[in-house]
Amino acid sequence: MKLSAFKFDIPSSIIASHPMENRDESRLMVIHKDIGKIEHKTFKDLVSYFSEDDVMILNDTKVFPARLYGNKEKTGAKIEVFLLRELNKEMHLWDVLVDPARKIRVGNKLYFGDGELVAEVIDNTTSRGRTIRFLFDGEQHDFYKLIDNLGETPLPKMLNRIAEASDKERFQTIYADKIGAVAAPTAGLHFTKQLLKKLEIVGVDIETITLHVGLGTFRPVDVEDLTKHKMDSENYEVLDNTAQRVNEALDAKKRVCAIGTTVMRSIESSVSAGGRLKESTGWTDKFIFPPYDFKICNALVTNFHLPESTLLMMASAFGGYDLIMEAYQLAIKEKYRFFTYGDAMLII
Repeated sequence: MKLSAFKFDIPSSIIASHPMENRDESRLMVIHKDIGKIEHKTFKDLVSYFSEDDVMILNDTKVFPARLYGNKEKTGAKIEVFLLRELNKEMHLWDVLVDPARKIRVGNKLYFGDGELVAEVIDNTTSRGRTIRFLFDGEQHDFYKLIDNLGETPLPKMLNRIAEASDKERFQTIYADKIGAVAAPTAGLHFTKQLLKKLEIVGVDIETITLHVGLGTFRPVDVEDLTKHKMDSENYEVLDNTAQRVNEALDAKKRVCAIGTTVMRSIESSVSAGGRLKESTGWTDKFIFPPYDFKICNALVTNFHLPESTLLMMASAFGGYDLIMEAYQLAIKEKYRFFTYGDAMLII
């Protein structure tokens, strides 16, 4: 397909700048892809679409405060450093994005806080990318505590606001566990402890995978021919117990639901030759767009995404291009809330 097929106008007024007061009271559009039926529900109604021995797969990645503000040595110029990924734990080597990039060169030292944390730029990677080494001699947990204290919740720039104290909790799923993401797996933001408990009471099996969400998730597609777009790689892990439970559900013809596109990418990157889920760990740059034959999951929960985004393309591949684009126009008309803190869609 072509990039232009995913272009449409979206009013800025429906891009949610803040989350709902209660996570599970976001709206939920339910799309029955086989018959084209669309329902308007609340997220807490999700439980009514699942039954005993169905499987729901969550991404248990944990967002860390990846945006740091500091100053250059000598000039004192203000700079922003966005931590992308840790390259070497012992040496405190990181891939980062810097702003303003033109002022930050190899050899520069960068100071954060009141000088509690210092970094040296050791390499260029891309136009805005650098490799930096934090000059820190203490214990690992003390280093990460400093990052936690000095860093800011990495809200997407599209929200057009600075991070607030409440974002530290709300830009995180309630089941976040393994630190490594620089963006939240947004479909999971709607879950509450009460909703998870209700699903367990019904008999739904809650399983987890880990995919550390990177900024590449939001990188614009800049080629018309989608086959030429290259996704950034993201680190993921599918454990054996999750794979076994999912395969049991598939054999029993039960519903297997991916909570978010990050889960779907991980699952589809871990398919055996026999068409079943397998234990897997590594990096995935899998790009899913229509047409695509999904091997494992038969249900998907995902947020309402921006035009021309790879996330919208995956949702369209799963639900069918025509139906999903029709649903998006209806969502705009009905003023559903879009993007990170927006409403959700269940495709079954």
